[in-house]
Amino acid sequence: MNNAKRLLGTLVLLALFGGALFFALRSNEEHKQIAQEQAAIASAEPLKGLIAVDVEAFFKDDRVAKVLGAARLPVQVARVGSRDMAAKIGTADQPDFFIASGVVAANMIADAARKAGRNATQTSPFHTPLVVASWEPVAKILAANGMAKAQAPKVYSLDMEKLTQAMLAKQRWRDLKASGDYAVSRSVLVSTTDIRRSNSAAMYLALTSAALNGDVVADRTAAQKYATQLAELFKRQGFQENYVNGAFDDYLSIGMGKTPLTFIYEAQMVAQALKGGVRPEMVLMYPQPTIVNKWVLVALNERGRQLAELLSTNKTLQAVALEQGFRTGDTAAFAEAAKTAGLAVDVKLNQVIDPPGFDLMFEMIDIVSREMNQ
Repeated sequence: MNNAKRLLGTLVLLALFGGALFFALRSNEEHKQIAQEQAAIASAEPLKGLIAVDVEAFFKDDRVAKVLGAARLPVQVARVGSRDMAAKIGTADQPDFFIASGVVAANMIADAARKAGRNATQTSPFHTPLVVASWEPVAKILAANGMAKAQAPKVYSLDMEKLTQAMLAKQRWRDLKASGDYAVSRSVLVSTTDIRRSNSAAMYLALTSAALNGDVVADRTAAQKYATQLAELFKRQGFQENYVNGAFDDYLSIGMGKTPLTFIYEAQMVAQALKGGVRPEMVLMYPQPTIVNKWVLVALNERGRQLAELLSTNKTLQAVALEQGFRTGDTAAFAEAAKTAGLAVDVKLNQVIDPPGFDLMFEMIDIVSREMNQ
């Protein structure tokens, strides 16, 4: 009996020891595997990218860095003007990828890559429409003069043809019907960035030229005619910021007196609203038609293409993009983000056009730039 008890005790001890050994080995193996994965992540060579200023905050987000690191796609990014990116193709410091603001700049990069014998692919993970940030009193004046129409509380459509004609005719706010709340002597103008530097200003040129042409400008004669005609809308503004962030900062901090109408990306207003920084009298005006600006990732190698796929599909990365005001492929998620921010937006965007092809677009930009330099 004692022998049986001793044998049973021995078996129990062996079982306990065996179990402890099993779990110790398994734990050791798990720790080893984790250490190997962390070492692999840490040793992954960073992807080098040149990016537009608008997505700089996205890549600085810790959650983005964590996801990209776990996918062994860490990035080192530098901010460059979108229209300066194509010149980096074929240079010693050519990056693995670009993220350009707008399809015009992206097509320019892809064309330079093709000429250099490089296989470039384009993917657009984020987008946003161009809008005019304004104020309720100003929007009501434009509506009273047939240049705008209330679509919903704090959301207006903007008749680009009528507005452009009014600006070219040098109409002043005080001369408009029902201008009592903004009866100032300054001309009716939309504030933009510097077209010599900024993509958003180029899209403003695309919209105003389409308003005069009745459709997207598609031939050189029309491009030259309207660019020359519209140059004064840029010249008469005076000093212009190089980046749309600066123009939006003036709208937020100085207000209606300086910037009654400011051409921005919708994403800026949504991001500001999500931070709780939109005042009750601020409104969004959607040009009819408008242009949807795409942030286009131009990849020059396989890892760049993997990054593009991750940005377009990863739920965490898409959520961060929504927090920063961008639209993604999930329209319902964007609508919910705007609702959470308490900001009224036009979710459907029924009237959208593309800018002219990049050859025509850049010729128009050059014409306006030369006029501004005189």
